[in-house]
Amino acid sequence: MIVVSELHLTVGENTYVAPLLESEAPESVRALQDILPLTSELMHVRWSGHATWINIDEIDLPELPRENHTVYPSRGDILLYPGYRNEQEILVACGPTCFKSPAGELAGNHVGTLETTREELTALEELTLRDGVQPVTARIRESNADRS
Repeated sequence: MIVVSELHLTVGENTYVAPLLESEAPESVRALQDILPLTSELMHVRWSGHATWINIDEIDLPELPRENHTVYPSRGDILLYPGYRNEQEILVACGPTCFKSPAGELAGNHVGTLETTREELTALEELTLRDGVQPVTARIRESNADRS
């Protein structure tokens, strides 16, 4: 058995799970684990396409290197952006996304990918677009994975 850390995002009655990429982004995953649990707001992005985000600008993150970073996350990817050129945030790509701000393209550290369907991600993104800001809780959970 291998113990895997997972990010659990709860929005309303739905919980979305993303195994964390501890070997690909070790410092970013550690920083994320240190700031969670977190109760905040999930918002629709302004510049990036089909995605949502959690503003974490008030959190004192350590200085993080660019690791496993991308401007073009895939559907379901979770990015931790430590605020190199813009506010700190956690981005959740729900569809075609180019991570941007008024400062231009941004590269966030890919820390996990949600294990959910395209339809569930589309519904999540549309909820924040249609109904506005949603309460969100982010937690870390450990699970056993049989990787044989």
